[in-house]
Amino acid sequence: MSYNHSISSKSLSHEDLEKIMHADAQLSLSNDSKEKILRCREYLDKKINGSTDAVYGINTGFGSLYNKNIPKDQLEKLQENLVLSHACGMGAEVPHELVKIMLFLKIQSLAYGYSGVQVETVARLIEMFNKNILPRIYEMGSLGASGDLAPLAHLSLPLIGKGEVYFQNRNQNSEDVLKSLQWEKLHLKSKEGLALLNGTQFMSAYGTWCVLHSQRLLKLANMIGALSLDAFDGRIEPFDEDVHRIRPHAGQQKVAKEIKKLLQGSEIISQKKKHVQDPYSFRCIPQVHGASDDTLQFVSQTFLTEINSVTDNPNIFDKEDKIISAGNFHGQPLALALDFLAIAMAEIGNISERRTYQLISGARDLPNYLVAEPGINSGLMIPQYTAASLVSQNKQLCTPASVDSIVSSNGQEDHVSMGANAATKAYRVVNNIYSILAIELITASQALEFRRPLKTSVSLESLVDTFRKRVPFIESDRFLHNDLIETEKFLREFNLE
Repeated sequence: MSYNHSISSKSLSHEDLEKIMHADAQLSLSNDSKEKILRCREYLDKKINGSTDAVYGINTGFGSLYNKNIPKDQLEKLQENLVLSHACGMGAEVPHELVKIMLFLKIQSLAYGYSGVQVETVARLIEMFNKNILPRIYEMGSLGASGDLAPLAHLSLPLIGKGEVYFQNRNQNSEDVLKSLQWEKLHLKSKEGLALLNGTQFMSAYGTWCVLHSQRLLKLANMIGALSLDAFDGRIEPFDEDVHRIRPHAGQQKVAKEIKKLLQGSEIISQKKKHVQDPYSFRCIPQVHGASDDTLQFVSQTFLTEINSVTDNPNIFDKEDKIISAGNFHGQPLALALDFLAIAMAEIGNISERRTYQLISGARDLPNYLVAEPGINSGLMIPQYTAASLVSQNKQLCTPASVDSIVSSNGQEDHVSMGANAATKAYRVVNNIYSILAIELITASQALEFRRPLKTSVSLESLVDTFRKRVPFIESDRFLHNDLIETEKFLREFNLE
């Protein structure tokens, strides 16, 4: 199903981004945005032609070369050289879905009309997006300040017929793709290379992806946590609203209410208990999941602000007759938010692995490793090892990137955010949470069968029934890797509506 989106100055929501990420989205440029881009470009051209004053990045060199004046007849060459010289990315390739988000966010930022680009440049980026022409971009190269320079240089190379793109299911030379589509390469005017490279679209693309998936994972963690609680024969009292009324953190209250609702009608949760208290990993789900939920609200708002912002440099204010070289490209707000998000989501994995461990431990009348004949069968012994290794890796990935800075550009860029490293680390953490929750879901579903004939709630029985169509009950040892992969796919695809 296709989704048509008009690029305008209207504020984007996460719902807009979700549609753009998952639908066959087609972009167009609104008349309002087109007029703003044209007006800004006309102002810049008049300013350059009518003055000999130095304006950073427009008629000067870049970074520590800001004091080198560039003759007017070399301004286009200056911009092309900028793109070529800055395309120095290394490491793993950025996944295609993230490249597509980068493209969209760069288009959106330029369309506000403060960057001095040509309409033709924005139009070409839109055509690339609509035809799924995705530049090959690499993870390493951005310091998270001066913009995501290296990744955005790779994003921009195809505009001038350089670099490579992924198109029609294969990597191709950009120049060949332009010829096949009968597209002329663009001639970048003054300021355009800088407008394309200065910006936070690499960090923002990763952050947006992480926020949207974290929202999904928190819902899944609550569902799976509730299932584990019931399979462990846990108590419902810690989720009583009176408990959370006297410590009213919003996330804590929200999660307690959700868990209680998920378990409504369960025969297991309502039966008389032999034990008076559950381990923290069950009893403190509202406090732990809720704290991560509160963190996600902060991070989500940070990225909403960012994707509705202009983040290149210098900024051009045609109505105010100002061209100001400042620092909107600096990624510090994003770096801190990404580090915080990684920590918050790592804790969702941390507590999940503890519930998995409790379920296989032989406690509460459950068999060791959740198989009928432990000994001859190892059952679910080793998936917990896998969860533990993922949790441990997440802890290592949570070392904050934002506390680091390395001087660059001969001291001109003397404090950087390292937000790009924060972004790629957070991305790995979030992906790991899918794997950790998949292991908990296999474990909790297996444990539930040892509570029969009692049933859990209608909604959780429905979850397990749907899951069992993909991954059957484990009667005796079998090759579990495929089950784990299938469970993770199930979590990524499960309809949460």
